[in-house]
Amino acid sequence: MRIVVTGREGQLARCLQAVGAEHNVDIIRLGRPETDFSWPARIIPALSATKADLIINAAAYTAVDRAESEIPLAHTVNSVSAGIIAKGAEWLGIPVIHLSTDYVFDGIAGRPYCEDDSVHPLTVYGISKYEGELRVAAANPRHVICRTSWVYSPYGQNFVKTMLRLADERDEVGVVSDQRGCPTYGLDLARTLLQIAHRVVHEKAVDSPLFGVFHVAGGGEATWADVAEAVFEASASRGGPSAHVRRIGTKDYPTPAQRPADSRLDTTRLRETYGIAMPDWRSSLDHCVAVLLSAQTDHEAHSINLSDGAE
Repeated sequence: MRIVVTGREGQLARCLQAVGAEHNVDIIRLGRPETDFSWPARIIPALSATKADLIINAAAYTAVDRAESEIPLAHTVNSVSAGIIAKGAEWLGIPVIHLSTDYVFDGIAGRPYCEDDSVHPLTVYGISKYEGELRVAAANPRHVICRTSWVYSPYGQNFVKTMLRLADERDEVGVVSDQRGCPTYGLDLARTLLQIAHRVVHEKAVDSPLFGVFHVAGGGEATWADVAEAVFEASASRGGPSAHVRRIGTKDYPTPAQRPADSRLDTTRLRETYGIAMPDWRSSLDHCVAVLLSAQTDHEAHSINLSDGAE
């Protein structure tokens, strides 16, 4: 199977590249210079040239705070381009898997969100991502929209890598403790997406339960402070940097974009439809920290031993 993944240098694209061989999948990461997702007119020709069996749209404008002042760009990448990618897949006669976010919810439900819960994004980023969902669904009936959350991995910039860097620089780190969600390991997410892809690639019935919206997130729940403490514990146990976590409130760390206070995702539909249960976030985070500490460099996939530290 040949899969095109949009967003060449993103965390998820690189995770998919790393685990593709496990699933006998040829991963083609698509991005600049072949195409630019801020220029939608360039997308269809680039997709057509790949001869893909399925497209995973992982391209996104993810600068949550900057999006508040760059509304047109966030809308173009997360909404307009998402719809064009899905339409391109439909023209090619193939399914599309589209990545969305827990930020489509406002975080006031007081329980994990199900796929059918009403959305109410609080930010430009969340609004643009939800609009992208709508465009994808309208453009290609053979779609799987995967909402995920709090993604970290050995690649790119993410919370886990930031905590390890800060632990090298200081003895104490202030981390928000009143935002709750489901930390998701990028490699776990990539493996799940490839399992989904294998199921849907030959599914022609547009009313199949395999298509639609699914929540795909790590098992368990945490606050950002919980995650930071787990990072430092895993690092310290391997002789790596560690720091004391000073728990602070959201009000103590103001940002231009308002984060949902409780964006936990209920993954029951994923489990019941695909038989997939994501690993608990703590075991996955331990693996990620082990990989990062053992890596000579984390800029290229070949320099990271993905099995190091695995259970």
